Order: sequence, then structure tokens, then C-alpha cells
Amino acid sequence: MKTKKKSSIQVKALGYLLTFNIVIIILLWICEISIFDIYYEKTQLQTMNENIDKIRHTEIDKLDTTLQEIVYNNDICIAYTDEANYIAAYNTKMNGCGLSNDNHKVAELMLSFINANDEVKSFQFVNEDKQVEAVLYGVKYSEDRYIFLYSNLQDLSKVTLIVKRQLMYICCMGLLVAIIISIFLSNKITDPITKITKKAKRLGNGEYDVSFDESGITEIDELAETLTQAKQELAKTDELRRDLMANVSHDLKTPLTMIKAYAEMIRDISYKDKDKMNEHLNIIVDETDRLTILVNDILELSKMQSKKAELNIEQFDLIEEINTILQKYQIIKETESYKFEVNMPEKAMIKADRKKLGQVIYNLINNAINYTGDDKRVTINVKKEKKAYLVEIIDTGKGIKKDEIPYIWDKYYKKDKKHQRNVISTGLGLSIVKQILEQHRFEYGVKSVLKKGTTFYFKIKT
Repeated sequence: MKTKKKSSIQVKALGYLLTFNIVIIILLWICEISIFDIYYEKTQLQTMNENIDKIRHTEIDKLDTTLQEIVYNNDICIAYTDEANYIAAYNTKMNGCGLSNDNHKVAELMLSFINANDEVKSFQFVNEDKQVEAVLYGVKYSEDRYIFLYSNLQDLSKVTLIVKRQLMYICCMGLLVAIIISIFLSNKITDPITKITKKAKRLGNGEYDVSFDESGITEIDELAETLTQAKQELAKTDELRRDLMANVSHDLKTPLTMIKAYAEMIRDISYKDKDKMNEHLNIIVDETDRLTILVNDILELSKMQSKKAELNIEQFDLIEEINTILQKYQIIKETESYKFEVNMPEKAMIKADRKKLGQVIYNLINNAINYTGDDKRVTINVKKEKKAYLVEIIDTGKGIKKDEIPYIWDKYYKKDKKHQRNVISTGLGLSIVKQILEQHRFEYGVKSVLKKGTTFYFKIKT
């Protein structure tokens, strides 16, 4: 496949502007040289016909005055032959007049008209003296009076010839000026685009300190504003990426370190004591479970973000599902004195993906446990609204600042950057919650009051 030849926007803009200017100059030349001659010929023929009509309606005593007016006002020369074969000439000094006695071609045409005895006749021919198209009209004024009108069909006046010569110089100068203006305009137009392109390349290389300045051109300013927003988002994404790598590394390193340490203890010490060995093995199993959950969460989130995860919609009782999930926290209720306050109806039949919605509830409860206050209280509310069930999970922690709320759904975003490990958590929980709820097209959000607590909520359509 042939690759299309590329060139810079400056070269293309210069090419377009030059082409435009050259086309204008060429059109000007064509209009002046070709169209002018056509227009002049058409005008002269029309003028000749009008003057012939005027002559034929002029009385004999006013004929001389009329003929003088015609040659004075128009680029025409006239010969008038009376009954005594006297020839009166008018304006024969006109440039290229063919009514002189030595022009045999015109003399033959005049004689042929007289012999033909026509009322009016025109002859178009080439005046060999001047090598120009010409026209000769013969008019029979009376039985023995003839009038001949001659005109060149090209303007041979000195002024016109000078103008035509000057036009060539003007066009050459115009072309030179057009090149200079085109270069200036192409630089003026493309300079902001060139600058913004260079800065965009720097941004692509990870330089987030670049700034996109306004140029005064609406479209380029809109592009600069868009790139500025993209820069800000990329900077945030890059920070989150670094946090993600740091946190994933932390979450992988801690259980792996513990697994290795307890495995070495079993190998070197506790293999002699069955109870101790079982205790250490249970710790290894727990840490392995932590690793499994982390890997599964990463895979699940990746699958949902790539739109490959499909929903398995079914009807089930939401209350029953929440109670089942709460049973998993029985151990921390007993060992760490956590309190779960539940306000729910006896039954709430909904349609959703049971497994994924269970993940949502589980992750939100985990989040509430990790960030609740010293009272260790977590509240779960389910309320029936007009066309939905409102689910709320509430903690009594420090709350979230208003400007941080949009970012809490990002992977591994933590306002204090510290892991709390009351329950197994991967830092991906809220990001998974967001993906699942958006996939279900459920409304969701966060309400938070500093030093009082945070409420995560979502609405399940019925």
C-alpha cells in the first residue's frame, strides 16, 4: 500500500495561498487580454448597427452633421459618396482606418456593395495593413448616395496598448507580492499550530509542565484549552498510576513476606509442634487468600473496563443477599467489637446481576469498616422509593473533603495514602463498585460531612 506523502502545515498553507493568488492573477490576465477583446468587438458591432439606423433616419440637410457626430463619439471612420461620385471622408486619420485609397481590399468590398444594390450589408475581414479583425458596413442612403462605415474589432489606441503592456509588469509584480504575502500569512496562521504541536509532543513524552497559550484564533484556542484539560487529566492519571504501582507492590510484598517468614518458621522451628505448625499454616493460607483476592480484583476490574464482562440479570431478594454478606463479618463483630446497624424492609425483590451487586455491597461495607470512627459503627439502610430501592452504607469517620470526592472512585486513590487492614482490602474496591453500577446504569454517589462521616449510596431501579 502506497503511503501518502506528508508535508508540514506551513508548506501546505503556503501552497494553497500561492495557488489562490496565482489563479487570481491568471484570471485577471485572461479577462484583460481575451475577454476585453471579445467585449470590445461585441460593443463595436452593436455601436455600428445603432449608428447605421441613426444614419438611415437622418434627413439630407443634417446628414453631414450626423456623420461628424458619429465619428467624433465613436472609434469609426466613414466615407460618403454623393450622386456626383464625390467622396467625403470622415476620421480617416483613425489608427488603422481602412478607407484610405491604397487599401485595395476595402475598395473591392465597397465596389461589390454598390454593384449588388443592397440596402445595408456588412463585411468582416482581416485588415492586412494592421493584421486585425475589422468590419465594413455599406449603407445605401438613396438611389445614388452611399455611406461606408469602417471600424477595427480590436482596440488599437495607444492608451490600450500601453495598458496591456503595463498589465504584464503588474502581473509579475503582483506575483512577487503574492509570494511575499503568502509566506507572511502562512507563517502567521501556522505558527500557533506549529507551537502547539511541539508542546503536545512534549506532553506526550510526559512533560506535564507545558502550557498552551492563547493565539487569538478561536479554533486553536479551543484546541489549547482541550490540551490543557488533557494535560491536567494525564498528570492526575500519572500520579494515580504511580500510587497504583506503589500500593499493588505493597499489597503483594506484605503477604509474600509473611508467607515466606512463616514457611521458614515451619521448616526450621514449628514443624516439631503440630499446633504451632497449624497456626502458621493458617496464616500462610490467609495471606494466600489475600493475594488471590488482589489478583481477582485486578482481573475483574480489567475485564469490566474492557467491556468484556457481561451481566447475568436475575430476580432475587436484596435483603436476603445483604444478610448473607453480613454473616461474613461475624468474626470482626465478636473480636473487634464492630457494630452493624441495619434498617431494611423484610423483603425487596429486584432484578440485577446477583454476584456483581453482592460485590458492590461487600466492597462498600469493607470501605465503611476501614474508615469508620472510633465507635466502630457501620449503618446499612434500604429504603423503598417510587421506582427504586435506595441502598445506603454509612460510616462515622473523618469524612471526605469536597474537592476529593470526584477522585475516590479511582484505583488506589486514598486521601491519607495509608492502608487500614481491619479487613482484607485491595484498594480497588470503589473502582469496581463504580464499574458495576455504571454497567447496571444505576444512579450512585457520595455524601460526606467532615468529622461526622460519609454515606455511599446507589439506587436500584424496580
